[in-house]
Amino acid sequence: MTHGPQPAPVTIASRDNPLVKQLRRLSEQGTAYRRTGQFWIEGEHLCSAAMARGMRPAVLVVAASRMNQVPGAWQAAAARTVVLEDRLFADLSALESPSHVGFVIDLPTPPAQPLQVASVVLDRVQDAGNVGSILRSAAAFGFRQVLALQGTAGLWSAKVLRAGMGAHFGLQLIEGLQADDVRATGLPLLVTSSHQGQDLQQEDPPWPCAWVFGHEGQGVSALLLEAAARRVRIPQPGGEESLNVAAAAAICLYASACAGTR
Repeated sequence: MTHGPQPAPVTIASRDNPLVKQLRRLSEQGTAYRRTGQFWIEGEHLCSAAMARGMRPAVLVVAASRMNQVPGAWQAAAARTVVLEDRLFADLSALESPSHVGFVIDLPTPPAQPLQVASVVLDRVQDAGNVGSILRSAAAFGFRQVLALQGTAGLWSAKVLRAGMGAHFGLQLIEGLQADDVRATGLPLLVTSSHQGQDLQQEDPPWPCAWVFGHEGQGVSALLLEAAARRVRIPQPGGEESLNVAAAAAICLYASACAGTR
């Protein structure tokens, strides 16, 4: 799918260019995408993952020295192509090894209501790395939807996108929800606890269901704890007090997916 005749690439050399300023905001500010209606990804892996899932760039951004290395299909899919001087792209890049290519993509429109499919609920999970890692686990283990309550790190922020490694593009993502919105899905809610509940290895979780993972310090909110169909504990024979929320999510989602396929 293309956007018709492609305009010639435009070269930008100034840090004060409006697009460069927008890219800097999208790269550095966790909620800038909500104001612009667009998000920013960089690097060949994320751009390839987006294209593979049918996402199309509103803007293809390329470092000048690498223009001849960008796949023709990417240029054909983009509404426009912008070439940045290498120093400008390096200044924008948040990667340890600066990339040479990135996409600005329009935010997908979420459904009016959550779907009744296997889901993950993020209850004020604030660390971008944790959120991205949980999205990767959700996509890997067959969970199709992620519901984020208010207070959760922005799902389409550049940091979460980097940590998600392309998982975003295979998931239905809805954010800014309240606990009542989650309860209204009718999905059985499963929550984890360090100190109470049935051992995960003895559980046979329903499918589909919604796993709820809470704030790194405060855990799951009282409203969602009250609404939970089951409380599950992950045995920790090594004696640690608790697991990182992303590690706990990976364990629970894997166990749930295995039970769902039996």
